[in-house]
Amino acid sequence: MKKMAQIREMSDAELKSAISDLEKEKYNLKMQAKTGQLEKSARIGQAKKEIAMIKTEQSSRAKNPGK
Repeated sequence: MKKMAQIREMSDAELKSAISDLEKEKYNLKMQAKTGQLEKSARIGQAKKEIAMIKTEQSSRAKNPGK
């Protein structure tokens, strides 16, 4: 899982790409959980938290464009 400092260093394009990748990963993990193939169920929660942290950073940048 990425730390907030790492997320803050990412560009806007990297943030969008990361969200897209994490959404796909979360979907795949959920499908694995439904079929009983998932070994580490905690990874779903980690992906959700990472998505939330990235969206928080995007929101912060939108509110404070100069920083």
